[in-house]
Amino acid sequence: MLRTSFIRKNREKVLLGLKKRNFKEEYLIDEILILDEKKKIAQNVLNKILEKENSISKKIGQIINLGKNFEIESLKEKSTFLKKEKKNVNVKFNKIVQALEEKLNQIPNIPDEKVKNHFEKNDILFQEGEIHCHIENPIPHWELSKKFCLLDSNLGTKICGPGFSVYMEKGAKLQRSLIRYFLDKNIQALYKEYSLPYLINKESGYATGQIPDKENQMYFIEKDNLYLIPTGEVPIMNCYRDKIFTYADLPVKATTYTSCFRREAGSYGSKVRGLNRLHQFEKVEIIQITTQDSSYFSLEEMILHVKNILKSLDLPFRLIRLNGPDLGFSSAITYDFEVYSIAQKKWLEVSSISNCLDFQSNRLNLRYKTITGNIKSCHTLNGSALALPRIMATLLENHQTENQINIPKVLVPYTGFDRIK
Repeated sequence: MLRTSFIRKNREKVLLGLKKRNFKEEYLIDEILILDEKKKIAQNVLNKILEKENSISKKIGQIINLGKNFEIESLKEKSTFLKKEKKNVNVKFNKIVQALEEKLNQIPNIPDEKVKNHFEKNDILFQEGEIHCHIENPIPHWELSKKFCLLDSNLGTKICGPGFSVYMEKGAKLQRSLIRYFLDKNIQALYKEYSLPYLINKESGYATGQIPDKENQMYFIEKDNLYLIPTGEVPIMNCYRDKIFTYADLPVKATTYTSCFRREAGSYGSKVRGLNRLHQFEKVEIIQITTQDSSYFSLEEMILHVKNILKSLDLPFRLIRLNGPDLGFSSAITYDFEVYSIAQKKWLEVSSISNCLDFQSNRLNLRYKTITGNIKSCHTLNGSALALPRIMATLLENHQTENQINIPKVLVPYTGFDRIK
């Protein structure tokens, strides 16, 4: 969340940032500033009433000590009047605070200066790995899955509906091997592993920025007032909510494997074939919590970490810096890794790495004490290392031959087999 003090000091910068995102409700900024001014006025009125109440209470105590009880009634009447006045002003104050918070909740994070405008294309920063097919007519992963009995979307539809898949035999083992491999790589890079709930309350979703922005894309369990997690970022970040770190505690580095649940409404055709887009999918997540002066160093570190994992899988990939409208609500800058699908002849996103600066921390109430003793908001970063479905899809497609699928060498100790026949 942006602070009103930041918006007031940087109004033009905020408006320019919102234009980068192609954010249409720019008028909210001035409404926020007006409400903030009304809040200050109401707060001043409340403070003056409180001063008068304290003064009257002090006088009543003095009069009782002097034995002049005949003056108390007049002061009590004034005190009663002030209490009624305070109650009325409090009602107005709370309405202003609520309206201000509702408008602030609609304002996304301000993009970094490197982020391009909404009418410009995303920056392709680099591309690695050879785009090469071992056979003349590569088969897409949904056909390979049937041929080698690896996963079944029809079974997922039978059990609960479209957008779900059932992994089986070597397909199930390959997915489990990828999860273990990604976690091991993250732990080797000093990320602390967590095993977390798949359900969150509304406060947790709000703290990381998914609620109210993406609430309609989340699965809600009305009876228990709980949500299924859209990503492991949400529960893992909330482990640190309301915490104050020392300077020496940072950076915090953590990783988790979770299932993720998203409605993903409005997608049709090839975009949802096979593993391209699912309502439930597996993902290994990494996060960092840093000081304000080190978050961009951590961002580069996270990008390099994911790059090395992709290289080890022998997949062609590229790195993209997203433009304004493609940024997530809480992100100031996001880099996407995409892997090339040889059979589908297109690039598929497999990881997003974002620096949210202090936007999430303001909601999480996540702070640290500087060397000089000042209290500042932390910076938060998150990334996929990695999302499983499209990694599975591109592994199957890019490593296929006429009669088998070869397994990358780094995964063989995990799978126990080097090919699927």
